[in-house]
Amino acid sequence: MTKLRNGGRILVDNLVAQGCDRIFHVPGESFLAVLDALHDMPEVDLVTCRQEGGAAFMACADGTMTGKPGVCFVTRGPGATNASIGVHVAMQDSQPMLLFIGDVDRSMRDREGFQEVDFPAMFAPLAKWATRIEDARRIPEYIARAWNVAISGRPGPVVIALPEDMLLDEVEAMDRPGLEGAWRSADYIGVESILSELREAERPIAIVGGAGWTPDAGRDFAAFAEAIGLPVAAAFRRQDAISNQSPVWAGNLGYGPNPKLVGRIKDADLLLVVGARLGEATTDGYSLVTPDHPGQKLIHIHPDPNELNRVYRTDVALCAPCGAFAEAARHCVTDSHDDEPLPTFAGAEAHAEWLDWSTPKPREGVTLDLGQCVAAMRERLGPDDAIICNGAGNFSAWWHRYWHYGAQPSQLAPTAGAMGYGTPAAVAAALRRKDKLAVALAGDGDFMMNGQELATAIQHDANMLVLVIDNRAYGTIRMHQEREFPARLSGTMLHNPDFAALARAYGCWAETVERTAEFAPALDRALGQTGVRLLHLKTDVEFITPGTTITAIRG
Repeated sequence: MTKLRNGGRILVDNLVAQGCDRIFHVPGESFLAVLDALHDMPEVDLVTCRQEGGAAFMACADGTMTGKPGVCFVTRGPGATNASIGVHVAMQDSQPMLLFIGDVDRSMRDREGFQEVDFPAMFAPLAKWATRIEDARRIPEYIARAWNVAISGRPGPVVIALPEDMLLDEVEAMDRPGLEGAWRSADYIGVESILSELREAERPIAIVGGAGWTPDAGRDFAAFAEAIGLPVAAAFRRQDAISNQSPVWAGNLGYGPNPKLVGRIKDADLLLVVGARLGEATTDGYSLVTPDHPGQKLIHIHPDPNELNRVYRTDVALCAPCGAFAEAARHCVTDSHDDEPLPTFAGAEAHAEWLDWSTPKPREGVTLDLGQCVAAMRERLGPDDAIICNGAGNFSAWWHRYWHYGAQPSQLAPTAGAMGYGTPAAVAAALRRKDKLAVALAGDGDFMMNGQELATAIQHDANMLVLVIDNRAYGTIRMHQEREFPARLSGTMLHNPDFAALARAYGCWAETVERTAEFAPALDRALGQTGVRLLHLKTDVEFITPGTTITAIRG
């Protein structure tokens, strides 16, 4: 006879069965039964966070690193609305995530009870699937389905509301074993046909990274591209899709890309797009690569058929996991015994252009030169030594341009452009990958959105470095403001705390850096510490990006 268990216990048992080993949460009275079940589950690391947005970002980042759904629990109403930002990021970033929301009792529904929200309706536009579990007996079914939806096709978030009384129901339920995503391969005939298209091309280039991309996909695709000299560019904030040390790495698209890379994209006669959706940021508002791309052939490989021919007209569309395609492509060129020679393209030239673009030159008139700060970091941390985590803001442009990223995972950055992501993402990275140094990059405005998660980092013994880049402004918006309404400042300047003192109050080691010459010694001292370390970098808003100034924008 099946043992009676309450809904909270059944839920935790089935998460463990699917492979869940870590849960991020902010506690709420609406899911106390789950917290009680976790009391007896030492195999699940329960990470207690300080705000639901930070918890959701941690789950999103964890899913990015593992390929399994990052799991987050929050309470109803305010908790769920705070966490919604993480759902949006997980969806736009194509990363697997499960958000569980403690809900009102079933008997209270539709009375606008305390903190009541119709969560399936609220999250339907944001998630791959949003639902509510009404019957504790069906929890195993819902968990297995949610796990599968989150990792299949284009990965993404699933939101599940949990009525408080349902979690207390004691019922019989049959657990479901762990699931793997539906196995799919890339047809070798289809891959050979793509290689035939490449043989006919003169100026091809690949754009990679995105849904379901894995470290194995990166290694296999790099081997394929290197065998034929195919230049490889990354979609926006997918710079660890392949190691930047690859001799065919051409750089990243997005905001402020290398003009020579932009020229190569425009001049290409064939675009091989693997995993990327070709979204607005990657394509500069659908202008760098237009939906109809006249004069260019577009080959698009994506794991979700709904993304193929959705916005872009494709000449060749292949629905396949990125890893399966990359492996097949590698075999096609490395195991080839055809008499027809393999083509050779301009990957080495594109890589040389990127090396020049990504080498920071000293900048005149700058008291604290962030380009030289990145150079100092590169001297001390190799591409595979760190995971660079950042939120949104112009501060990230220096690292996007000058940092040399290693193989995945070495970058956690929201393609959705959400502020406040870097610090919680670094907490998740520090807990998941203890073999790497988690580095959080945050602007002053960006840091203040989730800086409270330093407390989470301290509580859970995270080993991480935080760089707060403080120009006393919402820099990105100030840049746009100066372009549209020069010298008419309104609502973009900030009065900030002493971030080093704030960090020390949390229990971190911290220093303030105000001049370029001070950075390298301060970084050495930080790297000599353990635990959470923070460097407060005071910069001048005049130098708003690596390539321009406020004065130039006004002019």
